[in-house]
Amino acid sequence: MTPLETPLLPEGLRSRMVPGVNGLDVHVLEAGQPGQKVALLLHGFPELAFSWRKVMPLLAAAGFHVVAPDLRGYGRTTGWQADYDAPLAPFLMPNILRDQLALLDAMRIGQVRLLAGHDYGSPVAAWCALVRPDVFTRVALMSAPFAGAPGWRRDAGPDVHAALAALDPPRRHYQWYYSERRAAAEMDHPPQGLHAFLRAYYHQKSADWAGNQPFELAGWTAAELAQLPGYYVMPLHATMPEAVAPFMPAAEAPWLTDAELGFYAAEYARTGFAGGLQSYRCNTTGANAAELRLFSGRRIEVPAIFIAGASDWGIHQTPGALARMQREGCADFRGLHLIPGAGHWVQQEQPQAVAALLQDFAAQPA
Repeated sequence: MTPLETPLLPEGLRSRMVPGVNGLDVHVLEAGQPGQKVALLLHGFPELAFSWRKVMPLLAAAGFHVVAPDLRGYGRTTGWQADYDAPLAPFLMPNILRDQLALLDAMRIGQVRLLAGHDYGSPVAAWCALVRPDVFTRVALMSAPFAGAPGWRRDAGPDVHAALAALDPPRRHYQWYYSERRAAAEMDHPPQGLHAFLRAYYHQKSADWAGNQPFELAGWTAAELAQLPGYYVMPLHATMPEAVAPFMPAAEAPWLTDAELGFYAAEYARTGFAGGLQSYRCNTTGANAAELRLFSGRRIEVPAIFIAGASDWGIHQTPGALARMQREGCADFRGLHLIPGAGHWVQQEQPQAVAALLQDFAAQPA
């Protein structure tokens, strides 16, 4: 795989491949110069390192060497396979942490001053900071709260999925849809086309969609989860392309032009979605929890903040997680920041506000 060549990258961003990274050849975007303090930015689903394109020059101007990789399963990073019947072990959280440490080693980086992760990148960042505080000295979690390490006592409780299916109209949780064998093919080849599917998906989860008026849910019950929008708790028999199709916007968004969206569509047309979906299977099968119980009782000890869009339902999709992150998950929690005018794609919708918060956080005393 070759580095990225596109006029869509802001001036000062560089693309290159880093070979020999825990079995991968990792594609990274960089800004700033080696030898400066390091900022490592981890993307979510369905995004890429490209999602940080507007934040990276701002951090570089503040004196950072900024690194944003395409994570395992995504984009131009190669060396992974995501066949549904292939082993899940390479996508388990401990191995994703190995990817980040191996990348730093390959780039001759000993310490990260600022670690930020958005969406799926948020739990990756959280576990990096929890397990290796000597390497990752402060962490910004974005859009997905970290509720702490899983405990040893497991109380499954009532079957919320059966209860969701029994609602009128019947519903199901998107993470369990994403974990099904058929999900990747249905998203790889949506009837409306990949560009239109992604446009509707990004739009409905952004502040541009008026239906995003999030509030805290009382608990992990069907009645409470049913209050989430249909991209989180879907119509039972719908595919994700079908679930978001009615919300197709009339025009491109100022924060995500058709050209930029076309880049995402082209990359996912080449790789498919299966690599990104593996992380959902690692969670819904319980495989991640089984590995991470080793750290039960441990907290993130380094300074931590949380950033999200004020219109992001993602902060409440796991009821209670936002409060547990501040109360239990982080020993040195420095602030909760909900940015107006942003939904789930906060670093793309409001990059200047995100960059300013990250710079302020990085400048705080340890």
